Amino acid sequence: MSTVSYVKLPSCRHAFGSLVLPLVAAELGVRLLRPRERAIEPAPIDLRTYFSDEEIARGARFARPQLALGLARGATELGVLLLVLRAAPRLPAQAVKRPVVGGALVGASLATATSLAPLPLAAVSRRRAIAIGLVTQSWRGWALDIIKANAIGTGLAAAGGGLIVAVTRRYPRSWWAPASAGSVAVGALFATLAPVVLAPIFNDFTPLPEGETRSDVLELAAAAGVQVGEVYSVDASRRTTAANAYVTGLGPTKRVVLFDTLLSRYSRDEVRVVVAHELSHVRHRDVLRGLAYAAIVGPPAALAVQRLSWALSAERGTPGSVPVLALAAALVAGPTGVVGNRLSRAIERRADAYSLELSRAPEAFIAFEHRIAVQNVADLRPPRLVMALLATHPPTAERIGAAIAWSQKQSVAGHRANGASPAGAGSGGEGPAPDPHSGDSPSS
Repeated sequence: MSTVSYVKLPSCRHAFGSLVLPLVAAELGVRLLRPRERAIEPAPIDLRTYFSDEEIARGARFARPQLALGLARGATELGVLLLVLRAAPRLPAQAVKRPVVGGALVGASLATATSLAPLPLAAVSRRRAIAIGLVTQSWRGWALDIIKANAIGTGLAAAGGGLIVAVTRRYPRSWWAPASAGSVAVGALFATLAPVVLAPIFNDFTPLPEGETRSDVLELAAAAGVQVGEVYSVDASRRTTAANAYVTGLGPTKRVVLFDTLLSRYSRDEVRVVVAHELSHVRHRDVLRGLAYAAIVGPPAALAVQRLSWALSAERGTPGSVPVLALAAALVAGPTGVVGNRLSRAIERRADAYSLELSRAPEAFIAFEHRIAVQNVADLRPPRLVMALLATHPPTAERIGAAIAWSQKQSVAGHRANGASPAGAGSGGEGPAPDPHSGDSPSS
Protein backbone atom coordinates (compact mmCIF):
# COMPACT_ATOMS: atom_id res chain seq x y z
CA MET A 1 0.00 0.00 0.00
CA SER A 2 1.34 3.40 -0.87
CA THR A 3 2.27 5.65 2.04
CA VAL A 4 1.31 8.65 -0.05
CA SER A 5 -2.06 9.99 1.08
CA TYR A 6 -4.35 12.18 -0.96
CA VAL A 7 -4.53 15.72 0.31
CA LYS A 8 -7.02 18.15 -1.09
CA LEU A 9 -5.28 20.96 -2.86
CA PRO A 10 -5.68 24.23 -0.97
CA SER A 11 -6.41 27.30 -2.96
CA CYS A 12 -3.48 29.31 -4.27
CA ARG A 13 -4.72 32.23 -2.23
CA HIS A 14 -4.57 30.18 0.95
CA ALA A 15 -1.15 28.79 0.06
CA PHE A 16 0.38 32.17 -0.69
CA GLY A 17 -1.29 33.49 2.45
CA SER A 18 0.80 30.96 4.37
CA LEU A 19 3.88 32.94 3.31
CA VAL A 20 2.88 35.54 5.89
CA LEU A 21 3.76 33.16 8.73
CA PRO A 22 7.50 32.80 7.92
CA LEU A 23 7.70 36.56 7.33
CA VAL A 24 6.23 37.17 10.79
CA ALA A 25 8.68 34.64 12.24
CA ALA A 26 11.57 36.33 10.42
CA GLU A 27 10.56 39.70 11.84
CA LEU A 28 10.30 38.15 15.30
CA GLY A 29 13.74 36.60 14.85
CA VAL A 30 15.25 39.95 13.90
CA ARG A 31 13.68 41.67 16.91
CA LEU A 32 14.77 38.95 19.33
CA LEU A 33 18.32 38.53 18.05
CA ARG A 34 19.35 42.01 16.97
CA PRO A 35 22.04 43.63 19.13
CA ARG A 36 20.74 45.46 22.18
CA GLU A 37 23.55 48.01 22.11
CA ARG A 38 22.51 51.34 20.66
CA ALA A 39 24.04 51.79 17.23
CA ILE A 40 26.32 54.74 16.55
CA GLU A 41 24.43 57.54 14.84
CA PRO A 42 26.71 58.24 11.86
CA ALA A 43 27.82 61.78 11.18
CA PRO A 44 26.68 63.12 7.79
CA ILE A 45 29.52 63.14 5.28
CA ASP A 46 30.18 64.28 1.76
CA LEU A 47 31.52 61.28 -0.12
CA ARG A 48 33.66 63.58 -2.26
CA THR A 49 35.69 64.42 0.85
CA TYR A 50 36.95 60.83 0.84
CA PHE A 51 36.50 59.65 -2.74
CA SER A 52 37.14 61.23 -6.10
CA ASP A 53 34.30 61.65 -8.58
CA GLU A 54 35.91 58.97 -10.73
CA GLU A 55 36.02 56.47 -7.83
CA ILE A 56 32.34 57.10 -7.11
CA ALA A 57 31.36 56.75 -10.77
CA ARG A 58 33.58 53.70 -11.29
CA GLY A 59 31.96 51.85 -8.39
CA ALA A 60 28.46 52.49 -9.73
CA ARG A 61 29.42 51.52 -13.29
CA PHE A 62 30.79 48.20 -12.12
CA ALA A 63 28.66 47.17 -9.15
CA ARG A 64 25.17 47.91 -10.45
CA PRO A 65 25.40 45.79 -13.63
CA GLN A 66 27.04 43.06 -11.52
CA LEU A 67 24.04 43.13 -9.20
CA ALA A 68 21.68 42.94 -12.17
CA LEU A 69 23.60 39.94 -13.51
CA GLY A 70 23.39 38.26 -10.11
CA LEU A 71 19.65 38.79 -9.94
CA ALA A 72 19.31 37.48 -13.49
CA ARG A 73 21.19 34.34 -12.49
CA GLY A 74 18.75 33.78 -9.63
CA ALA A 75 15.82 34.33 -11.97
CA THR A 76 17.33 31.82 -14.41
CA GLU A 77 17.51 29.19 -11.69
CA LEU A 78 13.85 29.79 -10.83
CA GLY A 79 13.01 29.56 -14.52
CA VAL A 80 14.67 26.15 -14.72
CA LEU A 81 12.56 24.90 -11.82
CA LEU A 82 9.40 26.25 -13.45
CA LEU A 83 10.25 24.59 -16.77
CA VAL A 84 10.89 21.26 -15.08
CA LEU A 85 7.66 21.55 -13.15
CA ARG A 86 5.66 22.42 -16.26
CA ALA A 87 7.27 19.80 -18.49
CA ALA A 88 6.82 17.02 -15.89
CA PRO A 89 9.50 14.80 -17.46
CA ARG A 90 8.98 11.04 -17.33
CA LEU A 91 11.13 9.29 -14.78
CA PRO A 92 12.87 5.93 -15.31
CA ALA A 93 10.90 2.92 -14.16
CA GLN A 94 13.52 2.20 -11.50
CA ALA A 95 12.99 5.66 -10.03
CA VAL A 96 9.24 5.10 -9.86
CA LYS A 97 9.65 1.72 -8.15
CA ARG A 98 12.18 3.08 -5.63
CA PRO A 99 10.97 6.60 -4.78
CA VAL A 100 13.83 7.49 -2.45
CA VAL A 101 16.40 6.59 -5.08
CA GLY A 102 14.33 8.47 -7.63
CA GLY A 103 14.27 11.52 -5.35
CA ALA A 104 18.06 11.43 -5.16
CA LEU A 105 18.32 11.23 -8.96
CA VAL A 106 15.91 14.12 -9.45
CA GLY A 107 17.72 16.20 -6.82
CA ALA A 108 21.06 15.63 -8.52
CA SER A 109 19.60 16.45 -11.94
CA LEU A 110 18.03 19.66 -10.68
CA ALA A 111 21.29 20.76 -9.07
CA THR A 112 23.13 20.21 -12.33
CA ALA A 113 20.53 22.03 -14.42
CA THR A 114 20.25 25.04 -12.11
CA SER A 115 24.04 25.31 -12.00
CA LEU A 116 24.64 25.06 -15.74
CA ALA A 117 21.83 27.30 -16.98
CA PRO A 118 23.17 30.55 -15.43
CA LEU A 119 26.79 29.89 -16.50
CA PRO A 120 26.70 32.29 -19.46
CA LEU A 121 25.61 35.10 -17.14
CA ALA A 122 28.31 34.12 -14.66
CA ALA A 123 30.88 34.25 -17.46
CA VAL A 124 29.75 37.76 -18.43
CA SER A 125 30.01 38.86 -14.81
CA ARG A 126 33.47 37.35 -14.54
CA ARG A 127 34.68 39.01 -17.74
CA ARG A 128 33.60 42.39 -16.36
CA ALA A 129 35.50 41.67 -13.12
CA ILE A 130 38.61 40.73 -15.12
CA ALA A 131 38.38 43.94 -17.13
CA ILE A 132 38.33 46.06 -13.98
CA GLY A 133 41.18 44.15 -12.34
CA LEU A 134 39.33 42.21 -9.65
CA VAL A 135 39.92 38.69 -10.98
CA THR A 136 43.35 37.06 -11.17
CA GLN A 137 42.36 33.44 -11.79
CA SER A 138 42.56 31.86 -15.24
CA TRP A 139 39.47 30.65 -17.06
CA ARG A 140 40.79 27.11 -16.65
CA GLY A 141 41.06 27.56 -12.88
CA TRP A 142 37.55 29.01 -12.82
CA ALA A 143 36.22 26.00 -14.74
CA LEU A 144 37.90 23.61 -12.30
CA ASP A 145 36.30 25.47 -9.37
CA ILE A 146 32.90 25.17 -11.04
CA ILE A 147 33.38 21.45 -11.57
CA LYS A 148 34.34 20.95 -7.92
CA ALA A 149 31.48 23.12 -6.65
CA ASN A 150 28.95 21.37 -8.89
CA ALA A 151 30.18 17.94 -7.82
CA ILE A 152 29.70 18.88 -4.16
CA GLY A 153 26.36 20.54 -4.84
CA THR A 154 25.09 17.59 -6.86
CA GLY A 155 26.02 15.15 -4.11
CA LEU A 156 24.31 17.25 -1.45
CA ALA A 157 21.23 17.72 -3.65
CA ALA A 158 21.02 13.98 -4.25
CA ALA A 159 21.10 13.34 -0.49
CA GLY A 160 18.53 16.08 0.07
CA GLY A 161 16.22 14.78 -2.66
CA GLY A 162 16.28 11.27 -1.28
CA LEU A 163 15.74 12.42 2.29
CA ILE A 164 12.83 14.72 1.51
CA VAL A 165 11.02 11.97 -0.40
CA ALA A 166 11.58 9.57 2.50
CA VAL A 167 10.32 12.08 5.07
CA THR A 168 7.27 13.15 3.05
CA ARG A 169 6.28 9.52 2.53
CA ARG A 170 6.71 8.71 6.21
CA TYR A 171 4.85 11.82 7.44
CA PRO A 172 2.48 12.83 4.60
CA ARG A 173 0.81 15.70 6.46
CA SER A 174 3.32 16.73 9.14
CA TRP A 175 6.64 16.30 7.34
CA TRP A 176 7.35 20.01 7.68
CA ALA A 177 8.20 19.54 11.40
CA PRO A 178 11.01 16.97 11.05
CA ALA A 179 12.18 18.71 7.87
CA SER A 180 12.63 22.03 9.68
CA ALA A 181 14.44 20.38 12.60
CA GLY A 182 16.66 18.54 10.18
CA SER A 183 17.52 21.70 8.26
CA VAL A 184 18.73 23.44 11.42
CA ALA A 185 20.75 20.38 12.44
CA VAL A 186 22.32 20.18 8.99
CA GLY A 187 23.09 23.91 9.14
CA ALA A 188 24.90 23.46 12.45
CA LEU A 189 26.79 20.47 11.06
CA PHE A 190 27.90 22.43 8.01
CA ALA A 191 28.89 25.43 10.12
CA THR A 192 31.13 23.09 12.12
CA LEU A 193 32.60 21.02 9.31
CA ALA A 194 32.77 23.43 6.36
CA PRO A 195 36.00 25.15 7.50
CA VAL A 196 37.88 21.85 7.72
CA VAL A 197 36.13 19.76 5.05
CA LEU A 198 34.81 22.00 2.26
CA ALA A 199 36.86 25.22 2.34
CA PRO A 200 40.26 23.46 1.88
CA ILE A 201 38.98 21.98 -1.40
CA PHE A 202 39.10 25.46 -2.92
CA ASN A 203 41.80 27.31 -0.98
CA ASP A 204 44.91 26.83 1.10
CA PHE A 205 44.68 28.01 4.71
CA THR A 206 47.89 28.77 6.59
CA PRO A 207 48.04 29.53 10.33
CA LEU A 208 49.49 32.98 10.90
CA PRO A 209 53.19 32.56 11.77
CA GLU A 210 54.78 34.12 14.81
CA GLY A 211 55.22 37.80 14.18
CA GLU A 212 53.65 41.22 14.40
CA THR A 213 50.23 40.33 12.98
CA ARG A 214 49.78 37.23 15.12
CA SER A 215 50.85 39.15 18.22
CA ASP A 216 48.32 41.85 17.39
CA VAL A 217 45.55 39.28 16.99
CA LEU A 218 46.34 37.62 20.32
CA GLU A 219 46.62 41.01 22.06
CA LEU A 220 43.25 42.15 20.70
CA ALA A 221 41.64 38.81 21.53
CA ALA A 222 42.90 39.05 25.12
CA ALA A 223 41.52 42.60 25.37
CA ALA A 224 38.19 41.37 23.99
CA GLY A 225 38.14 38.45 26.41
CA VAL A 226 37.67 35.83 23.69
CA GLN A 227 39.43 32.74 22.44
CA VAL A 228 39.61 32.85 18.67
CA GLY A 229 40.68 29.28 18.09
CA GLU A 230 43.12 29.67 15.21
CA VAL A 231 43.82 32.59 12.89
CA TYR A 232 44.48 31.75 9.25
CA SER A 233 45.61 33.46 6.11
CA VAL A 234 43.82 32.26 2.97
CA ASP A 235 45.36 32.44 -0.49
CA ALA A 236 42.58 34.60 -1.93
CA SER A 237 45.06 36.26 -4.29
CA ARG A 238 44.95 33.16 -6.50
CA ARG A 239 41.48 34.31 -7.57
CA THR A 240 41.03 37.99 -6.78
CA THR A 241 42.63 41.28 -5.82
CA ALA A 242 39.76 42.00 -3.41
CA ALA A 243 40.44 42.04 0.33
CA ASN A 244 38.26 40.63 3.09
CA ALA A 245 38.14 38.73 6.38
CA TYR A 246 35.57 36.54 8.09
CA VAL A 247 34.79 34.35 11.10
CA THR A 248 33.70 30.77 10.50
CA GLY A 249 33.23 27.49 12.31
CA LEU A 250 31.78 26.32 15.60
CA GLY A 251 33.46 24.84 18.64
CA PRO A 252 36.80 23.26 17.74
CA THR A 253 36.65 24.56 14.14
CA LYS A 254 36.09 28.22 15.11
CA ARG A 255 38.58 30.49 13.37
CA VAL A 256 39.29 33.94 12.01
CA VAL A 257 40.34 34.00 8.35
CA LEU A 258 42.21 36.92 6.78
CA PHE A 259 42.70 37.28 3.03
CA ASP A 260 46.36 37.36 2.03
CA THR A 261 45.49 40.45 -0.02
CA LEU A 262 44.51 42.14 3.23
CA LEU A 263 47.73 41.18 4.99
CA SER A 264 49.99 42.22 2.12
CA ARG A 265 48.41 45.55 1.12
CA TYR A 266 47.11 47.17 4.29
CA SER A 267 48.91 48.86 7.16
CA ARG A 268 49.27 47.29 10.57
CA ASP A 269 46.67 49.64 12.07
CA GLU A 270 44.19 48.86 9.29
CA VAL A 271 44.61 45.12 9.79
CA ARG A 272 44.07 45.59 13.53
CA VAL A 273 40.79 47.39 12.79
CA VAL A 274 39.64 44.44 10.67
CA VAL A 275 40.70 41.87 13.27
CA ALA A 276 38.86 43.82 15.98
CA HIS A 277 35.72 43.76 13.81
CA GLU A 278 35.95 39.99 13.39
CA LEU A 279 36.57 39.51 17.11
CA SER A 280 33.23 41.19 17.71
CA HIS A 281 31.59 38.35 15.81
CA VAL A 282 33.42 35.86 18.04
CA ARG A 283 32.64 37.71 21.28
CA HIS A 284 28.95 38.05 20.47
CA ARG A 285 28.62 34.51 19.08
CA ASP A 286 27.23 35.71 15.80
CA VAL A 287 27.56 32.32 14.07
CA LEU A 288 25.30 30.84 16.76
CA ARG A 289 23.03 33.87 16.37
CA GLY A 290 22.59 32.93 12.71
CA LEU A 291 21.68 29.37 13.66
CA ALA A 292 19.18 30.67 16.23
CA TYR A 293 17.57 32.80 13.52
CA ALA A 294 17.31 29.71 11.30
CA ALA A 295 15.69 27.79 14.18
CA ILE A 296 13.07 30.52 14.63
CA VAL A 297 12.25 30.85 10.95
CA GLY A 298 12.66 27.19 10.00
CA PRO A 299 9.36 25.65 11.20
CA PRO A 300 6.96 28.26 9.74
CA ALA A 301 9.07 28.37 6.56
CA ALA A 302 8.83 24.58 6.18
CA LEU A 303 5.07 24.73 6.75
CA ALA A 304 4.78 27.43 4.08
CA VAL A 305 6.82 25.30 1.68
CA GLN A 306 4.49 22.38 2.30
CA ARG A 307 1.32 24.38 1.64
CA LEU A 308 2.75 26.17 -1.37
CA SER A 309 3.95 22.91 -2.91
CA TRP A 310 0.49 21.43 -2.46
CA ALA A 311 -0.98 24.40 -4.32
CA LEU A 312 1.51 24.05 -7.18
CA SER A 313 1.33 20.30 -7.75
CA ALA A 314 -0.58 17.16 -6.80
CA GLU A 315 2.65 15.16 -6.37
CA ARG A 316 3.07 13.69 -2.88
CA GLY A 317 6.05 11.71 -1.62
CA THR A 318 7.28 10.91 -5.12
CA PRO A 319 10.43 11.86 -7.05
CA GLY A 320 8.22 14.21 -9.06
CA SER A 321 7.56 16.23 -5.90
CA VAL A 322 11.23 17.25 -5.59
CA PRO A 323 11.14 20.04 -8.24
CA VAL A 324 7.99 21.61 -6.79
CA LEU A 325 9.44 21.48 -3.28
CA ALA A 326 12.62 23.14 -4.54
CA LEU A 327 10.59 25.87 -6.24
CA ALA A 328 8.42 26.42 -3.16
CA ALA A 329 11.52 26.59 -0.95
CA ALA A 330 13.05 29.24 -3.22
CA LEU A 331 9.85 31.31 -3.17
CA VAL A 332 9.77 31.19 0.63
CA ALA A 333 13.49 31.80 1.12
CA GLY A 334 13.54 35.01 -0.91
CA PRO A 335 11.24 37.18 1.25
CA THR A 336 12.52 35.76 4.55
CA GLY A 337 16.08 36.41 3.38
CA VAL A 338 15.24 40.06 2.78
CA VAL A 339 14.00 40.37 6.37
CA GLY A 340 17.07 38.52 7.63
CA ASN A 341 19.37 41.02 5.92
CA ARG A 342 18.23 43.60 8.47
CA LEU A 343 19.64 41.42 11.23
CA SER A 344 22.90 41.07 9.33
CA ARG A 345 23.25 44.83 8.92
CA ALA A 346 22.57 45.37 12.64
CA ILE A 347 25.21 42.79 13.56
CA GLU A 348 27.74 44.44 11.24
CA ARG A 349 27.04 47.87 12.74
CA ARG A 350 27.76 46.49 16.18
CA ALA A 351 30.96 44.88 14.93
CA ASP A 352 32.08 48.23 13.51
CA ALA A 353 31.36 49.97 16.82
CA TYR A 354 33.19 47.25 18.72
CA SER A 355 36.15 47.54 16.35
CA LEU A 356 36.40 51.25 17.11
CA GLU A 357 36.20 50.64 20.85
CA LEU A 358 38.77 47.83 20.80
CA SER A 359 41.28 49.31 18.36
CA ARG A 360 40.64 52.96 19.24
CA ALA A 361 41.89 53.88 15.78
CA PRO A 362 39.17 55.82 13.92
CA GLU A 363 41.69 57.22 11.42
CA ALA A 364 42.79 53.70 10.47
CA PHE A 365 39.13 52.63 10.30
CA ILE A 366 38.31 55.44 7.86
CA ALA A 367 41.44 54.79 5.80
CA PHE A 368 40.56 51.10 5.58
CA GLU A 369 36.97 51.81 4.51
CA HIS A 370 38.27 54.08 1.77
CA ARG A 371 40.89 51.69 0.51
CA ILE A 372 38.77 48.54 0.55
CA ALA A 373 35.85 50.29 -1.18
CA VAL A 374 38.17 51.39 -3.97
CA GLN A 375 39.99 48.06 -4.16
CA ASN A 376 36.77 46.02 -4.21
CA VAL A 377 35.09 48.51 -6.60
CA ALA A 378 32.11 49.04 -4.31
CA ASP A 379 29.03 51.06 -5.16
CA LEU A 380 29.51 54.09 -2.92
CA ARG A 381 25.98 55.40 -3.50
CA PRO A 382 23.85 52.26 -3.68
CA PRO A 383 20.15 52.75 -4.43
CA ARG A 384 18.04 52.87 -1.27
CA LEU A 385 15.88 49.96 -2.38
CA VAL A 386 18.97 47.79 -2.90
CA MET A 387 20.24 48.70 0.57
CA ALA A 388 16.87 48.01 2.18
CA LEU A 389 16.32 44.65 0.50
CA LEU A 390 19.64 43.06 -0.43
CA ALA A 391 22.49 44.59 1.56
CA THR A 392 24.05 42.54 4.36
CA HIS A 393 26.42 45.36 5.43
CA PRO A 394 25.94 49.10 5.95
CA PRO A 395 27.10 51.30 3.05
CA THR A 396 30.60 52.76 3.07
CA ALA A 397 29.39 56.32 3.73
CA GLU A 398 27.53 55.20 6.85
CA ARG A 399 30.54 53.30 8.17
CA ILE A 400 32.84 56.26 7.70
CA GLY A 401 30.23 58.52 9.29
CA ALA A 402 30.02 56.17 12.29
CA ALA A 403 33.79 56.35 12.77
CA ILE A 404 33.68 60.15 12.63
CA ALA A 405 30.82 60.27 15.14
CA TRP A 406 32.69 57.89 17.47
CA SER A 407 35.83 60.02 17.22
CA GLN A 408 33.89 63.22 17.95
CA LYS A 409 32.24 61.58 20.97
CA GLN A 410 35.62 60.53 22.35
CA SER A 411 36.99 64.03 21.80
CA VAL A 412 34.08 65.61 23.67
CA ALA A 413 34.41 63.10 26.51
CA GLY A 414 38.15 63.78 26.73
CA HIS A 415 37.68 67.54 26.92
CA ARG A 416 34.99 67.19 29.58
CA ALA A 417 37.25 64.93 31.62
CA ASN A 418 39.91 67.64 31.47
CA GLY A 419 37.38 70.30 32.43
CA ALA A 420 37.68 72.10 29.10
CA SER A 421 35.06 73.07 26.51
CA PRO A 422 35.81 71.31 23.22
CA ALA A 423 36.30 73.66 20.33
CA GLY A 424 33.60 73.24 17.73
CA ALA A 425 31.55 70.84 19.84
CA GLY A 426 28.06 70.51 18.46
CA SER A 427 28.97 72.26 15.22
CA GLY A 428 28.15 69.17 13.18
CA GLY A 429 31.51 69.27 11.40
CA GLU A 430 33.13 66.09 10.21
CA GLY A 431 36.30 66.48 12.22
CA PRO A 432 39.79 65.66 11.00
CA ALA A 433 39.97 63.09 8.27
CA PRO A 434 42.89 61.43 6.49
CA ASP A 435 43.57 62.46 2.95
CA PRO A 436 42.60 59.34 0.97
CA HIS A 437 44.47 60.51 -2.09
CA SER A 438 47.82 61.08 -0.40
CA GLY A 439 48.94 57.47 -0.80
CA ASP A 440 49.90 57.24 2.88
CA SER A 441 48.15 55.04 5.45
CA PRO A 442 47.46 57.01 8.61
CA SER A 443 48.36 55.39 11.91
CA SER A 444 46.32 55.43 15.08
